[in-house]
Amino acid sequence: MNNDILGIIARFENSAGLLKAAEKIRDAGYIKFDCHSPFPIHGMDKATGLKRSPLGWLVGISALIGTSGALLLQWWTSAIDYPLVISGKPLFSFQAYVPVTFAVGVLLSAFTALFGMLILNGLPRLFHPVFYSKQFARFSDDSFFISVEAGDPRFNPHRTSKFLESIGGKDIELLRAQ
Repeated sequence: MNNDILGIIARFENSAGLLKAAEKIRDAGYIKFDCHSPFPIHGMDKATGLKRSPLGWLVGISALIGTSGALLLQWWTSAIDYPLVISGKPLFSFQAYVPVTFAVGVLLSAFTALFGMLILNGLPRLFHPVFYSKQFARFSDDSFFISVEAGDPRFNPHRTSKFLESIGGKDIELLRAQ
């Protein structure tokens, strides 16, 4: 394999063709590929074999940690560390702590959602091999593409090119480092 080849890209006629091609390339055993479309395509996650994101669980756990931590800190400061009886209320009157507890839970879960999304998506990724392609500039207007990275275990420039052509790919282009 040539070291200056970073991947391969193929254009497809429409979203239905891209969806079918994604299923075929997944079934052929490719794992380092991506589909590029000017709009979201229903069913593309399943067609590419993407698993469900763990981000929801991470956000939920961080919200529980945030609310528990906020409530614990307020309880500790008002009932243990510096107990004051105010207007005859009990030392731990949790109703007064609900707004702060809720706000800390929302804040921590928002930070987890933001940074978790960036980490799980591998962002910020300032460069991708498809940026070497002249035709890829059309993907956000009216074209549909599949790109296969050279790091894929099944990648072979000649065989992958023939395979993409056999599943309906047009304007197949090798992505080379410039």
